[in-house]
Amino acid sequence: VVGAAHAQAPQAGAPAYPSRPLKIIMSFPAGGPTDILGRLLAQKLTEAWDQNVVIDNRPGGGGVIGAMLAVKSPPDGYTLYLGGITTLAIAPFVQKDLPYEPLRDFAPVTMTTLSPLMLMSHPSLPAKTVGEFVAFARARPGQINYASSGPGGSGHLAGELFQNMTGTRLVHIPYRGAPPALNDLIAGQVQAMFGTMLASVPHVRNGRLRALAVTGPHRSIAVPEVPTFAEAGLPAYDASSWNGIQ
Repeated sequence: VVGAAHAQAPQAGAPAYPSRPLKIIMSFPAGGPTDILGRLLAQKLTEAWDQNVVIDNRPGGGGVIGAMLAVKSPPDGYTLYLGGITTLAIAPFVQKDLPYEPLRDFAPVTMTTLSPLMLMSHPSLPAKTVGEFVAFARARPGQINYASSGPGGSGHLAGELFQNMTGTRLVHIPYRGAPPALNDLIAGQVQAMFGTMLASVPHVRNGRLRALAVTGPHRSIAVPEVPTFAEAGLPAYDASSWNGIQ
């Protein structure tokens, strides 16, 4: 990120970049996986540049609010946007009259993460494996809820793909970001969630959530006891999420 961002430096004779504090806009609320990532990046950039890099959380509108604030900011390299698969790749295909065009309105700096997704359930659900979860859901069509960080996001689409491939019928419950979705899953207000791992792993480790499987070709070193979907009997199922600085 540091080297790529230096490419936005002013021309010869102008002050060295960065010569003043910077801002990173993100379209999701505090406490979620994107927010955690953004704050880690901000800390490292602050140390590298000796300039404050602050986070500006602008959730809502399926990510549109934060994205539009970034689009309308001066293109001077002092406002960065931590976007991702939801706002930059999925939104143009699922949102009508999107007020921005990712390829036209953003200048990519670098990808920051490529993240597997994890199917999690509340411990009160009797299913302890993907196979048991599928059987449980098939026997109760329309009775099992799954949370996501918002409509049209990676977790939502992962859930829809899962239903299509397993012949289950789940009920999608969208939230304004991952933190409230996780909170309701932990509280048992919803039964399952397809989400990224950054904010979820601590709750799996302390037993507040049950992890059934992770996407990708390999198990995660964060939760090595959790099988991949291929190991769990769904080798064709895969989904992921990514973030990048614009």
